[in-house]
Amino acid sequence: MTTFVFVRHGVTAHTNKKLSGWMPKLHLTDEGKAQAAAAGERLAGFKLDAIYSSPILRTVETARAIAAHHDLDVVIRRGIGEVHYGGWEDRSLKSLARTKLWVTVQRFPSAARFPDGESLREVQARALEEIDRIREEHPKGTVCCVSHGDVIRLVAAHYLGVHIDLFQRIMIGPASISVIAVGQQGPVVLSLNAAPPPSDARTLAGAQKRRA
Repeated sequence: MTTFVFVRHGVTAHTNKKLSGWMPKLHLTDEGKAQAAAAGERLAGFKLDAIYSSPILRTVETARAIAAHHDLDVVIRRGIGEVHYGGWEDRSLKSLARTKLWVTVQRFPSAARFPDGESLREVQARALEEIDRIREEHPKGTVCCVSHGDVIRLVAAHYLGVHIDLFQRIMIGPASISVIAVGQQGPVVLSLNAAPPPSDARTLAGAQKRRA
């Protein structure tokens, strides 16, 4: 069984204002840095076998704050990178909310494709493919994957058995921690959108023994 600790990046100047997508040179704000540092402290007691990150700067900065507590390098994996929003990138959420596609994204996301970008079904598929590759590399390990809100929600929806059209119901806040263990007998969702309390570590160990 492989245990995945998914962490969303901390906030940037665009958070809740614009779709940043794959924009370069968008750093964490001071608040975002504090959030990343707090996530690192919460995970300091976890024995991590690897730390993976989306290639985008804000996720790399968050991953480095976590890696500061472990003798590990941050490894880039494009498969857990942000949605390619295409023509929506760097546009305000307020302006996007007035488009017809916005309604589709909210109510029928399995049918949504961003202009000159990806569909949400494609994002979910490539993220899960990347996770499967990581599972093969760490069949009994615990790994941290620093990614983005929509990507983590799509992954969580899959492992919860929730149709993609309902993935918007899952909340993944900035610098939140979600823990999902995946083995040959199926997944166990241990925590979503929170820092795991100490008791979760014991629950995790028990789940690993039961499902190994």
